[in-house]
Amino acid sequence: MFRPEEMVKIEVITLNRYKDALLTYLHEKGAVEIRELDVKVAQRDSPNEYHRKAASYSITISRLVEFLAAHLRRKGGGIKEFFFPPERKKRKYRYEGIEKLIKDVEEFLSRVEPQVKAVEGKITSIQTEMERIKGEIAVLELLSGLNIDVSYLRPTDMLEIVVGTVDRNKFKPLVEEIRKATGGRVVVVSRDLKDRVLAVFVFLKRDQDRVNPILAKYSFERIEVPEGKGTPEELIKAYRSKLKEKEKELEKAKKDAEKLAERHYDDVVFYHELVENERDKATVLPMLARTNMTFALTGWLPRVRVPEILEGIKRITRGKAYINVREPTDEELEEIPIKLKNPWWAKPFEMLTEMYGVPRYDEIDPTPIITFTYSFFFGFMLTDFMYGLILAIISALLVKGHKKFNDGTYKFSYTLLVSSIFTMIMGAIFGSYFGNALDLAGFHVPRVWDTFKDALVVLQLALAIGLAHLFTGYTIGFIVKLKNGDVRGAVLDQLSWMLIILGIVAFVLGSNSPSGSMIAKALFGVGLVLFAIGEVVSNGGLAALLIISDFFGFVGSWLSYARLMALALATAGIAMVINILVQMIWGVSIGPVPIGIVIGLILFVGGQLFSVAINALGAFVHSLRLQYVEFFGTFYSGDGKPFEPFRAKREVSELEFEA
Repeated sequence: MFRPEEMVKIEVITLNRYKDALLTYLHEKGAVEIRELDVKVAQRDSPNEYHRKAASYSITISRLVEFLAAHLRRKGGGIKEFFFPPERKKRKYRYEGIEKLIKDVEEFLSRVEPQVKAVEGKITSIQTEMERIKGEIAVLELLSGLNIDVSYLRPTDMLEIVVGTVDRNKFKPLVEEIRKATGGRVVVVSRDLKDRVLAVFVFLKRDQDRVNPILAKYSFERIEVPEGKGTPEELIKAYRSKLKEKEKELEKAKKDAEKLAERHYDDVVFYHELVENERDKATVLPMLARTNMTFALTGWLPRVRVPEILEGIKRITRGKAYINVREPTDEELEEIPIKLKNPWWAKPFEMLTEMYGVPRYDEIDPTPIITFTYSFFFGFMLTDFMYGLILAIISALLVKGHKKFNDGTYKFSYTLLVSSIFTMIMGAIFGSYFGNALDLAGFHVPRVWDTFKDALVVLQLALAIGLAHLFTGYTIGFIVKLKNGDVRGAVLDQLSWMLIILGIVAFVLGSNSPSGSMIAKALFGVGLVLFAIGEVVSNGGLAALLIISDFFGFVGSWLSYARLMALALATAGIAMVINILVQMIWGVSIGPVPIGIVIGLILFVGGQLFSVAINALGAFVHSLRLQYVEFFGTFYSGDGKPFEPFRAKREVSELEFEA
């Protein structure tokens, strides 16, 4: 706790014949982050033909997955599955090397791919034909205003017939120019279409070269006349009949696709996961070095996993491996990957730390601290017992349903559950149960403070909490810098602010005592002097300006904690407005019907749920801001590199693997 997982460097050299087995073992264990080897006496490794086939088949199978997923009949769903999603069953695969896997994949594709492609091609063909028919119907609907047999709108041996649309304001000059170009040898039929004109031009074939440039000049949009004989209305009926036939064909083809999906979807997903993992394994090959007989790899792994990994490597290579495990050097501190290590009650809150950035290897992990401070700030801002109870019920259900997955939903729900407990505690302290609903109903509600009547007290409490939070951050920074040998930074950058904060606290607590006032001035003065010296040392000539800027920056950070009071007031205010509106309409009735009660209940439930959602969102965002901006700004960089182990992704497959 408070420190990342201890990491060590591992270096392995062994024979090439163990490469596939060793990489598969490390991939399944997911304990080592493989790094690129910097060597000059050996060459880089590279994917072989089987790895390239795995990458190719991954793309092929992903297309099959996409098609079958689109036609898979959905089962379950709904609210119950949202809270309690079922676990996907894992199917075992006995891994005997990449060559065997590729043969199995090829055999599977030879059976399934032709079936899927045949149905997919049929559906695509039908859909294309349907789009063509719909286009023809749209054209016929456009031509229906002419009420002419469409066969008369097609060119003949002697006549060129052009059908299309043109802007209304261009139609007359277009006609005049064509008449002039053809010497009057043209027939024009037209119909108005809002801001455009539907026109038919009939002229001699020999005039085609004169007319076409004019049509292009006026942006005449040609229309391809559909096949068939008869008026547009008659042909529309025929085409619609064809469309219905195609729709039936499409429905039958989709049912065939559904049957295929039901039969093969799970298999396709299974093989896709297998080849995707092989593809992922191949990505580390360029990081390895090799000779004709051997290969080498290096990487980082947690110290606690060393015995297990060493035993596995020795077993797979039958002891024919050089293995070196060593401590990181000072020069490697920047490149050590960070794996957070926290007790079970704080582990889900690692998500909040990782959203900002993981600590460097020589920094403190703030997760245990923000587990408390984030949840407390959230509760302070929301400050309503019933709001906290609603959130607690929802988040507890999500935690129970998603715990087995340990996914993002579980982690977020867990943080919300802990925060909702603090919300209920703060709601009881402030006597807020759906705002002042119980007070308006005539109940006596015990409370320590009233959000509105004691607003000044709440503000003072918020600022006191802010000082304590900032002091904690500066103290952590002081300890970390001292431990890392940066005495000057610890004294000038951290201790200075600690003394200033202690001076402010001493002044508030001992303002009525001469001795207390002297102590406060001494602490504040020494802190201010150290702060000024630190500015001069760090910034030289700019110190005069930055002293004022940085000091008031600290004041701004401190005053930022007033948002605790502001959001608490906002929550209580919104709830109070809803309660007043309900109270106003509660007694309204139409004759014997108490319509006010019905509307009031709807308004109360809907309004309070809206208030829960909007104020919980505000509490979430502003609680994070107080951690990321104010608190982390006092000691934390978040510049570490997250631990990204060489790990297989297994959702539907499970590898049975023996060296």
